[in-house]
Amino acid sequence: MSNTNSIKNWAEDERPREKLLHKGPGALSDAELLAILISSGTKERSALDLARDILKQAGNQLHDLGRLSVEELQQTKGIGEARAITIAAALELGRRRQMSAGLSRQTITQSKDAAEILIPLMRDLGHEVFYVLYLSQSSSVIRCEHIGKGGLTSTVADIRIILKNALLNGASRLIVAHNHPSGNLKPSREDIAMTEKLKEAAALMDIKLLDHLVIGDNNYCSMADEGLI
Repeated sequence: MSNTNSIKNWAEDERPREKLLHKGPGALSDAELLAILISSGTKERSALDLARDILKQAGNQLHDLGRLSVEELQQTKGIGEARAITIAAALELGRRRQMSAGLSRQTITQSKDAAEILIPLMRDLGHEVFYVLYLSQSSSVIRCEHIGKGGLTSTVADIRIILKNALLNGASRLIVAHNHPSGNLKPSREDIAMTEKLKEAAALMDIKLLDHLVIGDNNYCSMADEGLI
């Protein structure tokens, strides 16, 4: 028995793929774009129905959709491992595209420049991570590196590794960042203490710590801007 709800049975100009070809991707809804990634539906539900189910799982927020793991995506009936992986891969490409836009700037002149590189890497994560931007004397980006990974509330970053890699990369300036999965942007006492320790250790090697960003959701707190460095 054929599926009467199949997208193949829709008018051609209403099918997501054809609509994208004729009107451009901007004309499609979030659900329609997601349906293209899903590709096909089940006997009972179309790809667009499945896309709407996934978006509903994420509260109809693309930001929260980016937080869903492959396993969580599979909780939607009709979404198997292959489809979940396709969706996760597309979301990661989006993050990397935004990060590359920040990296293409090359020179960091303010905290916002660093945030444009670092927020896409951290905002969707449910655990803490720690990143370092290695900069030249003129504050151009030499490298962006993932240093540490932690649990829901804390992360570990080895100061010795940060400084070792700074020397290996010929960096004379640093910007470090970590995320708070809760969305709270206020640096903790541990964050402030670690920052001061890193600043002092870096200074002994003639390396300047410019900033420490705390990332929460799609926003950030600059400890330099707040006078904490």
